[in-house]
Amino acid sequence: MLGEQRSAVCDHARRMVADGLVVGTSGNISVRAGELVAVTPTGVDYESLVARDVPVVAMDGSVVDGALAPTSELPMHLSVYREAADPDGEEITAIVHTHAVHATAVSTLVDEVPLVHYVLATVGATVRVAPYATYGTQALADAMLAALQGRRGCLLANHGTLTYGGSLAAAYHRAQQLEWACRLWLLASSAGAPRLLPHAELEHVVDKLRGYGQG
Repeated sequence: MLGEQRSAVCDHARRMVADGLVVGTSGNISVRAGELVAVTPTGVDYESLVARDVPVVAMDGSVVDGALAPTSELPMHLSVYREAADPDGEEITAIVHTHAVHATAVSTLVDEVPLVHYVLATVGATVRVAPYATYGTQALADAMLAALQGRRGCLLANHGTLTYGGSLAAAYHRAQQLEWACRLWLLASSAGAPRLLPHAELEHVVDKLRGYGQG
């Protein structure tokens, strides 16, 4: 059941560790296919993770395949699939949640990621920081949903990042770009006061990205 999706979850979970977006068993990934979701299990080292270890859950959170319990952040993932709306109406089929260190550091300092680079437009015209709530709770899921309005990702205050996409590759790419932009702002801020882009430019780049790539 969902063999391809479960394998992709494993591959990208290990990639999160290799790319420094998480440490240990932190962070989580999910991929949706119809009314089923393949999601990382809770408390399992990603280096040893294999496809059969990845639980498959229904949209009500019940496990329909797999022996391991799903991530404690399942309410956050399911809330995105059930309630979030992509700005361009694209179907949301993948979510990446990281504890990326630079993005998490920025989440403790600001309410929106400073517009230090146009790459932030891969997430939205602004990137909001959702107020802190305890991990694994509906309160966190609700705060995240508010921050995601009209956006494809957000920071979670004192916690990490969440990005989604129409594919796992797209969701992961946004997580990487968000971490890079946060690192850039912290580096620039350590040397002085960074020059920021105007909101109108980010809105322009959001529109421009709609025609980006090979079609």
